[in-house]
Amino acid sequence: MPRLPITRWDPLENFRRLSQEMLNVLEGSGYWPTGGDGLVPSADIEETDDAFLIEIELPGVKKQDITIDLSGQRLVVTAELRERERVGVLRRRTRTFGTYHYEVVLPSEVDPERAEASLADGVLTLRLPKPGGSRSRSIPIK
Repeated sequence: MPRLPITRWDPLENFRRLSQEMLNVLEGSGYWPTGGDGLVPSADIEETDDAFLIEIELPGVKKQDITIDLSGQRLVVTAELRERERVGVLRRRTRTFGTYHYEVVLPSEVDPERAEASLADGVLTLRLPKPGGSRSRSIPIK
């Protein structure tokens, strides 16, 4: 009778496999830090006949901590979610703080002079009219 090789049971192997599966899910969710660039917020891009409408979730971020840059077809939004100063002892933390980074190349040019941005209820809403030139502009938030 041939001998079967003896393999050692690793009690952590199932945990490693589950951990890797969870990482794969988180990386696709849009909330996982990517390459040191920060947190990637959830966003929707809607194209109408005359504009792109973009909604980016930035919960807890103040408008003075958001930068919006538009150059040609490239839109870059960065935002800093700052931790507030605490008076007491912090017993538990589950909230994330840091930098959000959202970057997209739109399928066509937009008019940076007519671009609009607003922040309400933790959602940054951008209206980027088309067509436009390839000028660069920072967009203020109303």
